[in-house]
Amino acid sequence: MEYQYPLDHTWSTDEIIDVIHFFEQIEQAYEKGIERERLMTAYRRFKEIVPSKSEEKQLFAQFEEESGYSSYRTVKKAREASEGDRIRMK
Repeated sequence: MEYQYPLDHTWSTDEIIDVIHFFEQIEQAYEKGIERERLMTAYRRFKEIVPSKSEEKQLFAQFEEESGYSSYRTVKKAREASEGDRIRMK
């Protein structure tokens, strides 16, 4: 894919890597499917970096605009799934 991840210049290098990792998990949910726990672990780390709900919505919207992948719907599906489930988005 040829798009940029939504990032904040105030984040540390490790935080940027972890946020990109989260968005890569969203991509994987659409492209191949992903284990629920793997996605939720990445999301929990994302929330440590981006605790603000409004900032989260902004980043999710930017990512969806760039990629066509909905982080919101993917995380929602993962939250509703059972432990051990595989998340596959269409």
